Amino acid sequence: MPFLPLYFRQLGVTDVGEIALWSGLSLGVTPAITALLAPLWGRLADRFGRKIMVQRSLASFVLVMGAMAYAADAWHVFALRAIQGLFAGYGALTLTMAADLAPRDRMGYAIGVVQTAQRLGPALGPIIGGTVAQIVGLRRAFFVTSGFFLIALLLVSFMYHERRPSPAAAAHGTGRVTFRSVLAFENFIVLMAVIFGLQFVDRSFGPVLPLYLPQLGASPARVPILSGVLFSIGAGSAAVGNNLCARLLARYTARTVIVASGAVAATGALIYTIATSSAILFAGTPLFGLAIGTATTAAYTAAGTIIPASARGAGFGLLTTASLAGLALSPILSGMLGAFSIRAVFLLDVVALLMLAAMVRRLMVAAPQRAASVPAQEEM
Repeated sequence: MPFLPLYFRQLGVTDVGEIALWSGLSLGVTPAITALLAPLWGRLADRFGRKIMVQRSLASFVLVMGAMAYAADAWHVFALRAIQGLFAGYGALTLTMAADLAPRDRMGYAIGVVQTAQRLGPALGPIIGGTVAQIVGLRRAFFVTSGFFLIALLLVSFMYHERRPSPAAAAHGTGRVTFRSVLAFENFIVLMAVIFGLQFVDRSFGPVLPLYLPQLGASPARVPILSGVLFSIGAGSAAVGNNLCARLLARYTARTVIVASGAVAATGALIYTIATSSAILFAGTPLFGLAIGTATTAAYTAAGTIIPASARGAGFGLLTTASLAGLALSPILSGMLGAFSIRAVFLLDVVALLMLAAMVRRLMVAAPQRAASVPAQEEM
């Protein structure tokens, strides 16, 4: 996806403004539609099983990615990306599957491992994609991507063994799963706000960091490599935080971990705010990434412990909607604010993280009772 602008040029779009417009629309439409439909796919997974829903999503991606190689116009790519959004949603379901399979005391570890993979994929993807595109060309690179999704589909189909309760056990005392019943679980709305806020802050760096480095004295020739290294350090340290979280949750409550991580992440963002040279950013980046990764896994793990298995698909779908909303809004607002002051973007991150930590400390119940069943309610 980072090389999509080059593909539009290959399709005959020559105006830089048009390329930017088509790229932005095509990259944005998939997460936008996914955010709307993730709770629905999660709810269907609660009814019919997680595995078949992931198979559905991956199979559609095999076809859509292959079809992109035959695109003849820019709107073809946009349409296929929209279709991709309609059938996406496997990200939330993989977290649900991890929560389902892990014992309660290992849930944090299982979710952390999956989130590590989710972070390392985007970190390594552009490097692998650039190499593939260089070797086989941009069009054929879509076939390679389709092949990766096919491998994932085969792995899920033959190596993942779903444990589902018997129909009688599933029906006993669960009632009808509605979004209202999921939102009623203790701490759930607070955790949605946490995940939205963490994603919003995490993605605010992308639009402004390459513009901030020259202000700190970096030469234009070094900006691409410095930006790439800082993004890689951030992704890597966040992945470490995803795995570290399980150890912390063995000793502290999720509320304590989220509050402390929020404060540490705010310190990392503050270093960015007051930095006087690009070298100082290398101190704030790992601190920020480690704390964001830890807090994110803690929030998802806390949600997994309060949502019964019969409603986890819908619950994690709602959490994914909150995450994708932060992903969509953050670059827009950061870009607008960065037009006036880039330091103001990082200062906003500091304030947002401190407010998030204060909210969790104030509103989140430290040791909530896990819901044993979903209360029966009317369909919303």
